[in-house]
Amino acid sequence: MKVTDILSNNKYTLSFEVFPPKTDSGIDTVLPAIDEIASLKPAFMSVTYGAGGGTGKYTMQVAEQTQKRTGVPFVAHLTCVSSTRKMIDSAIDEMKTRGIENVMALRGDLTPELLGADRSKLDFRYASQLVYELREKYKELCIGGACYPEVHPESTDQKEDIKHLKEKVDAGCDFLTTQMFFDNNLLFNFLYKIREAGITAPVIPGIMPITNGKQVQRAIKLSGSFMPERFIRLVDRFGTDPDAMMHAGVIYAADQIIDLYANGIKHVHVYSMNKPKTARMIMDALSDILGKPV
Repeated sequence: MKVTDILSNNKYTLSFEVFPPKTDSGIDTVLPAIDEIASLKPAFMSVTYGAGGGTGKYTMQVAEQTQKRTGVPFVAHLTCVSSTRKMIDSAIDEMKTRGIENVMALRGDLTPELLGADRSKLDFRYASQLVYELREKYKELCIGGACYPEVHPESTDQKEDIKHLKEKVDAGCDFLTTQMFFDNNLLFNFLYKIREAGITAPVIPGIMPITNGKQVQRAIKLSGSFMPERFIRLVDRFGTDPDAMMHAGVIYAADQIIDLYANGIKHVHVYSMNKPKTARMIMDALSDILGKPV
């Protein structure tokens, strides 16, 4: 099933993101966790690709095989910044062979070799170029793209960021998923601005449950996310107590999601970090809402 079909469903849904194993030896521990999350029957799941395509070898394999085992629709991530046109063509062929009909088209994080390097001659410098290539060569594909409720770390300001986002959507994106955020007002303001800019693609908010105090600095580093005072106090109080922090982090994330639903958002994506317990706790907290008509 295509994500666009799921998004057209007038019910509240929840989806999860997982990451594939980094090596062959990691398959035995990663796949059971992914299967356990899939057993919760989310609306769909997405599988990451890794910086510079580091785990790309397993992304489509996990997407195809887990979808067949569980019946849950999967989205395979695909990054392009370190890829040649030939490599992307090969990835498109693999998607067709494996029957993958949903993809998240991303530029990808810059590897150490690319940081500060001249990227002007790369086949793909921007995600919009990848979206265009996918749309041209696999017309049946449902294509997702990433967006930032706050400013992308490499953009001068939000106006420039939204301009590039529109280019990506115009190139063929069917839906957008946001980077993590911890203050819903940031999302509501962002949605208003992109609609004003003529971006009409569905936007799925991305929520990251912080269940470990050490995750906070990593989250800030990855996304530059604003941390509300309410959230900072929560981490200060419970961050050194693993059980308390897990429950507090899940409750905070669930509260964010409920507020999004209450304000007209139908679909939410959760960055589950391959943690079945976290995914299950969130699903349990929302069980009386999920699947109900909007």
